[in-house]
Amino acid sequence: MGRTDRASLLIHVDSTKVFAALVSEEALVTWLPPKGMHGRFERFDMREGGSYRLVLTYDDASDAPGKTSAGSDVSVVRISRLVPGEQIVQEIDFESDDPAFRGTMEMEWNLRSVDGGTDVEVVARNVPDGIRARDHAEGITSSLTSLSAYLEP
Repeated sequence: MGRTDRASLLIHVDSTKVFAALVSEEALVTWLPPKGMHGRFERFDMREGGSYRLVLTYDDASDAPGKTSAGSDVSVVRISRLVPGEQIVQEIDFESDDPAFRGTMEMEWNLRSVDGGTDVEVVARNVPDGIRARDHAEGITSSLTSLSAYLEP
């Protein structure tokens, strides 16, 4: 482990609306799953020191074996820092028997107000070796695009 992946997108709404979509259970389950997946929360406590358990299920698992089972990825996410309107820092552990997916990945969601909206930057540190860089970039970019579509209908 040790790789860092990054992605960002300008979303044409103010940071208050973006932040609300980052902390709402209903919003997250709508936009967070990457293309080709859908999600559900088994528990949800979005506050600094809180956590959630997210199950992502592939629409078609034949091409993309999951980390937890053939068709799913399960992660336990702890909220280590939450600064309203600015930042969320998460510690993520994937439930997997494969050692390539073990270890804690840190994911930061940083919001910066700019002309025309909010720059949303995602920084993932200590990405498990089992997550290929290209797949991770596609997944993060897909989530950011879905966030934009959710907020800019």
